[in-house]
Amino acid sequence: MATENPDDNTTREKHWNSAYENKGTTGVSWYQSTPTMSLAIIEWLMVPRDAGTIDIGGGASLLAASLLDGGFADLTVIDVSDRALELSREHLGAHAGEVTWVHEDLLSWTPSRTYDVWHDRAVFHFLVDPADQQRYVKILFAGLAPDGTAIFGTFAPDGPPQCSGLPVARYDAATLGAVLGSSFVLLDERREEHHTPTGAMQPFTWTTFRRQQAP
Repeated sequence: MATENPDDNTTREKHWNSAYENKGTTGVSWYQSTPTMSLAIIEWLMVPRDAGTIDIGGGASLLAASLLDGGFADLTVIDVSDRALELSREHLGAHAGEVTWVHEDLLSWTPSRTYDVWHDRAVFHFLVDPADQQRYVKILFAGLAPDGTAIFGTFAPDGPPQCSGLPVARYDAATLGAVLGSSFVLLDERREEHHTPTGAMQPFTWTTFRRQQAP
């Protein structure tokens, strides 16, 4: 996950590695035993099984494993935490080689290809500096195919002001769409009430945007 200062990749990596080391895969606040909402949206979109799909800040999420089980064949996971990626590869075992793993800080990353589906659960809302948000959008433009789809899970307007010791931004579809710009058309908005391993409830806004092809 990309967080505080975009010039300090080492600090961000240490922060998220420490979260996994201290709490384990199932103890971090964003843990889900099944990524139900993500899978529901991907199914609703009728994404082809050969579509290039990238999970932004996927870390130790079980989304890649779930998509592999569903027959998806072109999966990439990017995360700043090498520990998170290691845990995910361990979970997949012999199937880990079926996923492309990218250990990079997103804000310093240059995509080497484009993807049909861009999935981001709980990364974008850590970008509270408008300059960081615009850097993210620039990378999104570089990494998402024309007519591609971007799925975002962010804290809702009534969500917590902080997570994992860091400030967050909170969004509904309109405010997120304003940051992404007019090249993205809203397809869907949903609400999820995520329950953390400690029992806290975190309201999420899920939004799905289609990138418009330039005329």
